[in-house]
Amino acid sequence: MDSLSQAKALIACLLLVLLSACTSVDFEQSLAKTNQVANEFTRGDLAMATDKDQRAAAEKIAAEILTNPVEQLDAVRLALANSPALQALLAQHWADATMAAQGGRISNPVFTFERLRLADELELGRLLSFGLVDLLALRQRNQLAQAQIKQQQLRLTRSVVEHVTQVRQAWVKVVAAQQILRYAKQVSEAAEASAELARRMQAAGNFSKLQRARQQIFYADAITQLASAQHANVAARETLVRLLGLNDSQAEMLKLPDRLPDLPTTPVSSDQLAKMASVGRLDVQIAKAEFEASAVAQGLSVLSSFTDVELGIRRDSVADKTTGASGTRRGFEANIRLPIFDWGDLKRDAMNAQTLAAANRLDATTREANSNLRDSYSAYRSAFDVAKHYRDEIVPLHKLVAEENVLRYNGMLIGVFELLADARDGIASVIAAIDAEQQFWLSDAALKSSLIGLPSLSNSQARNTP
Repeated sequence: MDSLSQAKALIACLLLVLLSACTSVDFEQSLAKTNQVANEFTRGDLAMATDKDQRAAAEKIAAEILTNPVEQLDAVRLALANSPALQALLAQHWADATMAAQGGRISNPVFTFERLRLADELELGRLLSFGLVDLLALRQRNQLAQAQIKQQQLRLTRSVVEHVTQVRQAWVKVVAAQQILRYAKQVSEAAEASAELARRMQAAGNFSKLQRARQQIFYADAITQLASAQHANVAARETLVRLLGLNDSQAEMLKLPDRLPDLPTTPVSSDQLAKMASVGRLDVQIAKAEFEASAVAQGLSVLSSFTDVELGIRRDSVADKTTGASGTRRGFEANIRLPIFDWGDLKRDAMNAQTLAAANRLDATTREANSNLRDSYSAYRSAFDVAKHYRDEIVPLHKLVAEENVLRYNGMLIGVFELLADARDGIASVIAAIDAEQQFWLSDAALKSSLIGLPSLSNSQARNTP
């Protein structure tokens, strides 16, 4: 077989290898996988709007949701359909996964053309070259690309779960803030009435300056607390607006329920928790995918760190104008990078260290997984017990005391200031009960996130919030 036939055979083999090793990205399949893994969070509604029709459909869904008070699950649907931040997240995942797939494809060959003249001799040179090491490592590069695409898909799922968890918690905070604001207004009104009555009684000579000052101080404190509650309500609402991705007109349409949902009849038990826990936890899967990618990259660096070889197929045409003779030269070229100054040992050491670090992160994540879940469950269960105690014990007792004091007031056994002070205490207990319910629903959202493998710092924050 002559050199030309050999070259053709070699090129055919290369094309066959390239076609069989082509790495690609199926974005719709990636979204379907995220919807499947995070079905509790997305309900299958996660989609990317890439044209006007899809964006119009998403706007229609948002408008339908905003016509009624937005419940917690409605808020999640609204965020999935309307949030530009989530759309940007999906588009960025598409870009990252595509770039990862690009790394699994062999570099294009290089075509070099030369035109040389010496006296009456004209030489035309043509060279087609490619990296041999690049070709030999194509299988490992394809494996690395697939591992990186898997990493990107898992990170997308994690980001979606995190965003949805933030939406759920923001919804809880704004509904609780609305409730607390209403009661803060009642406290302020009661304090204002008490202060005004004290002023009149002092003017009539029935109250001392000290007695009036005490009522005035409480009124001043109530005004401060009302202002804080008003700002907390606005801040919580705007946080939810941002997470939902609402524009100004949509934000004006946003209506929320008057109160938080009732506590569940019974909390999730530890046995139920074990059944609900995701077998393929996201945190463990991400750490495992990182380790697999590092291991493949380490094997790839063993080959590429020593040297590089570039092979070329040459065909030169030579013509002599004096004699009219012409000819063709055919052959191969090989360019080898000589490992004289750098043997690639530092690069291999770095890859070894990265693989070791990824292995230890996987081990640490696996060990921490159950601990994080137990921590989340403890926060959830303690928040349920506290909220239930307020609902079943503290608030009913304050209500009973208030009813008895009304009877005593009607019987002229206590004065109006004692009655007002008791009313203020009752309202304060209701505000504390609302805060306890808020902590429970925040912990509930965090627990659902932990079940799929995304531990949230909000567990301890919710537990330690006064």
